[in-house]
Parts: sequence; C-alpha cells; structure tokens
Amino acid sequence: MRFLITGGAGFIGSHLSDLLISQGHKVHVLDDLSTGSMANIRHLKGDPDFEYTIGSADNHTVIAELVDDADIVVHLAAAVGVSLVVDSPVRAIETNVHCTEVVLKHANKKKKPVLIASTSEVYGKSQALPFKEDGDMQMGATDKGRWAYACSKAIDEFLAMAYWRERRLPTVVVRLFNTVGPRQTGRYGMVVPRLVSQALASEPLTVYGTGRQTRCFCHVTDVVEALYALMSEESAYGNVYNVGATTEVSIIDLAQRVIELTGSKPDISLIPYSEAYGEGFEDMYRRVPDTTKVRGLIDWAPTRSLEDIIRDVVVHQQSVSRAADMVQEQRV
Repeated sequence: MRFLITGGAGFIGSHLSDLLISQGHKVHVLDDLSTGSMANIRHLKGDPDFEYTIGSADNHTVIAELVDDADIVVHLAAAVGVSLVVDSPVRAIETNVHCTEVVLKHANKKKKPVLIASTSEVYGKSQALPFKEDGDMQMGATDKGRWAYACSKAIDEFLAMAYWRERRLPTVVVRLFNTVGPRQTGRYGMVVPRLVSQALASEPLTVYGTGRQTRCFCHVTDVVEALYALMSEESAYGNVYNVGATTEVSIIDLAQRVIELTGSKPDISLIPYSEAYGEGFEDMYRRVPDTTKVRGLIDWAPTRSLEDIIRDVVVHQQSVSRAADMVQEQRV
C-alpha cells in the first residue's frame, strides 16, 4: 500500500512512517516543517520505500498530485501545542480547518480513505468522565484563546463525518490523548519532554497552576499501532475513536517521577497559568478517555507504562545532546 502522511515530519508522523515501512508499505511524507523537523525522518531518507515533499497541506496542486499517488491518506498536519495555540490563534484555526478542507476535497475525487487526527481537546470543559466518543462537548467562551484550537479540530471532525455521510468518502477520526515519546519537542508546551529537558539540565521543573490537574500519557509506539490497525479496518469508516492511555497522573506527580528517573535533584517550581499563558487562560482539570470502542474493534490497549515513556524520552534527549556536543567539538 502507498500511504500519504501530511505532517509526516512531526514526531507522530515519523513513528508512523517507521511502522508502515517495517510492514512493507510505501510512505510519502508532506510537511512544511513549521513544527515538524527533518531530523525526525533523516534516518528514512535512504529507504527506497520512503519519499518526502517539503510543502503545505493547504496547497491544492501538491495535495492533488500526492493524493492521486496514494492508496490511503493520513492527515496529521495541524497546529499543535498549547503555547502555539495561545500565541498564534489565527495560525492554529487557519491551519487546522483549511488544510483539512483541502485534503478531504482531493481525497474525495478519487475516494481515497482518509484518517484524520483529532484531539482530546474537543471535549472542552466537559466533566462527563471518562470521555466517550458520543458524549457532548463543552467549549469555553470565544474570547478565551484556548478554545480556538478545540473548536477548529471539532470542525475538522464535522467535515470528515460530513464527507462520509454525504459523499461516502471513507473517513476515520482519531482523538489522541497526550501522545508522548522520542522525537517530541517541548518547544510548544508538551509537558513530558519539557520536564525531562529541565531535569537533565538540573534546572527547576516548571509546573503550571497547582499541578493537581491530571492527564493520561500514551507512548507514541502504542498510538501508531492503533492508527495502523484502524486504517486497515474498513468497518472503522464513518466513526470517531478515542486513542490513549487511561491511567491518570497529576502533573506534579509526573514531575516527581521525571526527577526520580533522571536521578536529578532540581526543585519543582509552580508557575501561575496567568504567567505562563496570559490572563484568562482556562485549563481542563482532568482528561480521561473511554477506550471501549477502539478496544472492541481492533483489540487495542496501550502496553507501555508512564515509566517506559519517561525513560525513552530521557534516552532520546541524551542521544540528541551527545550528537550536538560531537558536532560542536568537530567545529572547534
């Protein structure tokens, strides 16, 4: 099979590329490198089953050509990270909505199946835990920038489902819950790589708010296995699936585990949300998926623990740091 992955130079896309190629498929990655990185896919550049194009998913000409050559489209291209969404809401909305419009439009011409990556953010401020795919969404006010991202991804989902119902385009929507692992950057607010980076540098670990808010973290290797299985299952078309771990951990406890697993002894510094993201920022206190639906279809459940996740991120960041040091030494 030939797969087109938009946003494929991001950390999830690069791991999905690894899996698909290992299974004998061909992969073409499209990425504008706004949040992705060539470093994530450099190891694949010599593989005859791998190709890449540097460009945007909002380019009709490029998307039309790449979709024609693909059997399945995986649309991962999106604005990601709380920091990016808060700082650049226009970019987040336009990137998320317009790129999805373009991808679905051209996929529909040839009826190429599309998997759309969505997010747990679409549940908004709902307290109906654990979150079920058919549960109601509860968004915040429009003057709160945090909810622009959630709304834009919800529109993506509505578009995907509309193309399925009205035009019979095979679409699958996957709501991801805090996917973490090697190659993820803390640059845009992702908490695990940021805390690991601070611990390795013996800097205070910054935790926002009270630190009592909880999340469920899922290893990227588990996540891409779920994506691959869903793409291979025709009965998934026209459905939305939660994909993520179901074990909660508070952010302050997460920081403590990072300290323990890195062997560092930095302090934990609590930073008010207003200082981190500006006045009026709203957060979700808990975010827990109900994964009954995806488990029932593809018999999927995460196999890697939070400790596995942290250790893999630590090893990755240490290897990147050593490589950078070697480059610096060669220049000297």
